[in-house]
Amino acid sequence: MTTRIETNDSSLPLRRDVKSLGHILGEILVHHGGTELLDKVEKLRGMAKTLRNQFDEQIYNELKEEIVNLDTPMRKQVIRAFSIYFHLINAAESNHRIRRRREYQLQDNHVVQPASIESAILALKENEIDVTTIQNVLNTLSLELIITAHPTEATKRSVIEIQKRISTILKSLDNNMLTKKERKKLEDSLLNDVTILWQTDELRDRKPTVMDEVRNGLYYFDQTFFDVLPEIHQDLEEGLVEQFPGHNWEVPNFLRFGSWIGGDRDGNPNVTPEVTWETLERHRDLAVKKYKEALVEVMKRFSHSTTRVEVSKELLDNVEKEEAAYLENEKKWPVENEVYRRKIAVILARLKEVGKSEIGYQTSEELLKDLYLIQNSINNHQPALRELKMLKKLIRQVQLFGFHLATLDIRNHSGEHEAAITEILRKVKVTDDYTALSEDEKIKTLEAVLKDPRPVLLLNEDYSKETQEMIKVFTMIKKAHDTFGKKSILVYLVSMTQAASDLLEVLVLAKEAGIYRLHADGTVESHLNVAPLLETIDDLTAGPVILETLFKMDVYRNHLSIHGDSQEIMLGYSDGSKDGGTLTANWKLYKAQLEIHDMAKNYEIGLKFFHGRGGSLGRGGGPLNRSILSQPAETIGDGVKITEQGEVLSSRYLIEDIAYRSLEQATSTLLEASVNLSEESEQQHIRETAWENAMEEISTISLKKYQSLVFEDPDFLTYFTEATPLNELAELNIGSRPMKRKNRNRFEDLRAIPWVFAWTQSRQLLPAWYAAGTGLYSFISKDVENLKLLQRMYEEWPFFRSTVDNLQMALMKADITTAKEYISLVKDKEIADRIFNNIVEEYEATKAILLKITGDEELLDHTPNIKESVHRRNPYVDPLNFLQVELIKELREQEEPNEELLNEVLLTISGIAAGLRNTG
Repeated sequence: MTTRIETNDSSLPLRRDVKSLGHILGEILVHHGGTELLDKVEKLRGMAKTLRNQFDEQIYNELKEEIVNLDTPMRKQVIRAFSIYFHLINAAESNHRIRRRREYQLQDNHVVQPASIESAILALKENEIDVTTIQNVLNTLSLELIITAHPTEATKRSVIEIQKRISTILKSLDNNMLTKKERKKLEDSLLNDVTILWQTDELRDRKPTVMDEVRNGLYYFDQTFFDVLPEIHQDLEEGLVEQFPGHNWEVPNFLRFGSWIGGDRDGNPNVTPEVTWETLERHRDLAVKKYKEALVEVMKRFSHSTTRVEVSKELLDNVEKEEAAYLENEKKWPVENEVYRRKIAVILARLKEVGKSEIGYQTSEELLKDLYLIQNSINNHQPALRELKMLKKLIRQVQLFGFHLATLDIRNHSGEHEAAITEILRKVKVTDDYTALSEDEKIKTLEAVLKDPRPVLLLNEDYSKETQEMIKVFTMIKKAHDTFGKKSILVYLVSMTQAASDLLEVLVLAKEAGIYRLHADGTVESHLNVAPLLETIDDLTAGPVILETLFKMDVYRNHLSIHGDSQEIMLGYSDGSKDGGTLTANWKLYKAQLEIHDMAKNYEIGLKFFHGRGGSLGRGGGPLNRSILSQPAETIGDGVKITEQGEVLSSRYLIEDIAYRSLEQATSTLLEASVNLSEESEQQHIRETAWENAMEEISTISLKKYQSLVFEDPDFLTYFTEATPLNELAELNIGSRPMKRKNRNRFEDLRAIPWVFAWTQSRQLLPAWYAAGTGLYSFISKDVENLKLLQRMYEEWPFFRSTVDNLQMALMKADITTAKEYISLVKDKEIADRIFNNIVEEYEATKAILLKITGDEELLDHTPNIKESVHRRNPYVDPLNFLQVELIKELREQEEPNEELLNEVLLTISGIAAGLRNTG
């Protein structure tokens, strides 16, 4: 039997890389600031490290005094030194992840990396799952990952690219076969790149535009996704063929990337219909560019001659016909016998004209047809079971990316649709004030409009600017479907969905643009999925009722029938956590999925849950495979859709090997979970009623504790605003979207991203753990058996294990000693001490109860690599936190704006974000 074991891998190579990079940075510090700069950095680092090993009040005060006494030029250099060090550590850790994966691959056949595609396939074989079951699961398997422009990537693209180069050089230096000359060349390159990193501005000089964000998103498609996605599919297929020979395996395109960038209008006035259109054009241009590059490589290799092989008559006839139709004589491939090259020359000519003339391909299906023509011919003379993988990969790429590259979701706030509908219906005298109607009256009104084939828009009417903009959005979607294909925009997401009418309003707007149509004979056309976004605790609770109201309506069921009787539902982790605390939010999200799933089954409607997870722990972040496992088992078979935000893009997808590993883990997890679900009905409900009851009780108490601080303490907002760098964050140019939904200082209008970002910077990380301890402790204190129950839940229930592990991670990254420094920024000492003491008390209680549940002596004992990474970084993050507090204090005392001081504060924010590898 093949065994899957955890490696006993040493971190010595990583430590060697970190030490080597540290020496190089030291040389650069001396070059730019003399030995005085290096000595100062080393002294601060040494003191911080000593304090981490054993706290000493005298050294603690000396460290703070050293920081306070730094003069301005030296201070800025010190901040940069610590910040740059984190970028180097991040590069080294990225390379170490690749190194560990390669060590598995170099092992003999009896050692398989956990959560790999090979591991998942072996598990299926060992459990004697039959091929029919596996193929049926593959046919329904679906994982969509949606990149977003949420402003959580504090690191500039140029810095990220330098990190990538450094990581690549470190990987090359691992090669034991390097000559002395080759090694010297690589070491010189490493020194040059670290030098360039030091000499590069870390901060953006302006806010990125939406199109800047689009370009950043497309970078990952260009550099990573285009190659890694076909590789995942190919490796899964080859693994199945190897372990289950004799079956004609077909692995459908189950793994895709989509995007919100350029389509997410919620709270971002910069995302106009024109910007969305330009985004779609950029998508198409990149897809065509990648196909042209791939075909040039294919053409180089496909030199087959008809004097050596027999190509199909169908291909020969096609080439003769299309050369005459599409190519001038001088553009034709000159060697008549090289038929494949002649055909590829035609394909390239048509690709160059996509979107420009009628010569160009009108759809990606036309391109696929030509590629299949080549493939079918080659299969006639290619040795059996030896497909030409280059061509097969290209075909998979066209299937995955088409000419649209990535499906672009459109998102907007429910209030925007309601305002437009109110004006439209008033103009045609359907109702004077739609907003004043009850929910039942709204539904009846909208239903009547949807059942009437006649339009309600008065084309020549003078609508308000806002309503005209809304109409333009939907006419743009219709035009996009006609120009780029219907896959270019498939889903319209409604933020802050609070009632069934919120979705019907979007259908009405779609009807007016011709995206949804009721024909005179009663037939329905619908080319846009409408998905609710359930965000707040109240919305999650109301979700099942909202959706059941829609499922009971004939007009909505007719719309769903066009989409395979399937409803997409987005779940917002950020606002739910901000609204009710992370533990309560996670349970309410889990419970909402169960209730909606069970309800939808009664109507024979399939569901796809779209998980709006952030990169940080306070916004539902965590490893991709653990995110999949933490949802209810019975919902996995419906398909999984998850947002990938901010720093997650660079940490997971910047480097191809790491991107592959992340997607491989997700694939293996999804495959095994889906097979288990289909094979054993009892595995659909591996949780027990007692566990659900326990979570309900814990969640209720946790919610009360959370809201007593965040919503009921009149001084909490003051504490939050003053004891964190919230206001300073607004000056960090990391996103095109404003920090607040409206220009008001209400807690409700503050976006979840700056809410989490500010707490992370101050090392309190409150959104990621606060109130969980009270809920858990209260439950355990009621009955001595309850601790055993929670321990069993941790061992056997993936949802609870994921929740507890994320709480551990949050507590590990939080640091109460450092956080205490921030209370000096609060003007009212009584408020500062009272609220901070509340936070400390909850922190200690949460830590104690988590260790009891896990049975560990320290946090994250079961994940030593992560634990070591946090420990490695802390001595370097601490000085930046101390510097940040002093700088903010000084900045806020200024009567006039001080750009230099603000710049230094922003440098500390960027550095701490790099050190913790989390922002918002």
